[in-house]
Amino acid sequence: MIASRAKEMKPFIVMDVMERAAEMERRGQGVIHLEVGEPDFDTPEPIKEACMRAIRQGETHYTHSLGLVPLREAICEHYAEKYGVEVSADQVLITSGTSPAMLLLFSALLERGEEVILPNPHYPCYPNIISYVEGRAILVDTEEEEGFQYLPAEIKRRITARTKGIIVNSPANPTGIVMDNKRMEEIASLSPFIISDEIYHGLVYKGEEHTMLEFTDRCFVLNGFSKLYAMTGWRLGYLIAPQEFIRPMQVMQQNLFISPNSFVQWAGIAALKDAHKEVEEMKETYNCRREFMLKGLREMGLKVAVEPTGAFYILANARRYAVDSYQLAFAILEKAGVGVTPGIDFGSRAEGFLRFSYANSLEKIEQGLERLQRYLASL
Repeated sequence: MIASRAKEMKPFIVMDVMERAAEMERRGQGVIHLEVGEPDFDTPEPIKEACMRAIRQGETHYTHSLGLVPLREAICEHYAEKYGVEVSADQVLITSGTSPAMLLLFSALLERGEEVILPNPHYPCYPNIISYVEGRAILVDTEEEEGFQYLPAEIKRRITARTKGIIVNSPANPTGIVMDNKRMEEIASLSPFIISDEIYHGLVYKGEEHTMLEFTDRCFVLNGFSKLYAMTGWRLGYLIAPQEFIRPMQVMQQNLFISPNSFVQWAGIAALKDAHKEVEEMKETYNCRREFMLKGLREMGLKVAVEPTGAFYILANARRYAVDSYQLAFAILEKAGVGVTPGIDFGSRAEGFLRFSYANSLEKIEQGLERLQRYLASL
């Protein structure tokens, strides 16, 4: 018999869209990918060179289970320089991407039945991993006109004696919204722990992002290299945590993953120290795409109530065309050859919405919007 934890885990729908698109492409059909949150850029040269240099120098063995000390120190330097917060290298755990970091975090934080508050809509894997470790995900409904941001008063209403943490994701997936510091500061005071997903930090085009570490030290920070440095396939992430949680998570890492890839960690050091020029060029390109896509979506009647200024996503209201976002997304894929993510992947508040990614070339985005406009006009 298959274990219930395996049977009960919900699919990550964007992956279903991608895999269906791949089947179409194998049959020779052209698909424009606006569904996937993966940079289309190649990893910057200084990062690749650091990786190859590490391999040539024999850095191909196990590392410390917490990760290389120089990488952990570089992360601390980054947070000090960018945000003015002090973090010890002993508070940093390097992981093979942020998904393992989430698994370790929630395994260490939650007893059976303890609760974590998260916004509706949200990144789909949050509730799945919380449920996997027998915690409970408590959803706080958010409003389209607020850019689907938390209202602290609504969080307070959902807090119970079993509340262990609140998840904050800014810049946010799926909305691209960047939370202001006043809202973050108020949320920081509401819960025993804050889980701050900062994987899209650095990808901000107006204003600036803030780390939760500016407002509380009872905080877990999830971050990594996939998005900002175009390193999705490298699988390199990290977790900054209160000191008392590090040893338990380290022991779990030793048993479940041993350690992250050694040469990839050396590449991570180069990303933090040597890839600033390439990152700025990518950001400028993303911003051009953001402005182009936002204008195009609005012109075809897809509503975006609040301008997204971070990450590389736009969550657009498509209810004038259909209320079932799953059916609409797959119809767009099959009939228009454009991959988009149905809003229902992110929670009930995003039903009737579609998420568009501008992590693709301007030429492809233009082609995709043209195809989408023709299909929506046919409806």
